[in-house]
Amino acid sequence: MGNMNQDVFREIALSFAGAIEKSHMTHPDFRAGKKQLIYASLGSPTTEWGMVKLTPEQQAALIESDSEVFQPCSGAWGQRGYTNVKLQNASKKVIKIALQLAYENVTI
Repeated sequence: MGNMNQDVFREIALSFAGAIEKSHMTHPDFRAGKKQLIYASLGSPTTEWGMVKLTPEQQAALIESDSEVFQPCSGAWGQRGYTNVKLQNASKKVIKIALQLAYENVTI
């Protein structure tokens, strides 16, 4: 089991340069880059979950390495790389890697 919760996820998500927290559909989200694109969020489908915006290739690699933590979001979103994160199963190290990838996907 990991030691992740919403507060630690939020702290890591906001640690990147220029990252801000807003809200989308009543859920906290994290944005960065010139267009302030969402790269991560919390609370969907439930408060036990986070989401990171990955490429399909990044998603496949993370799911293969840790299927207890990562799974594709439902439908077309998941096919495009949006990935659910089971917070209670995740370590801080794994979440930092996933959030770094997601952040870079909207800023580089």
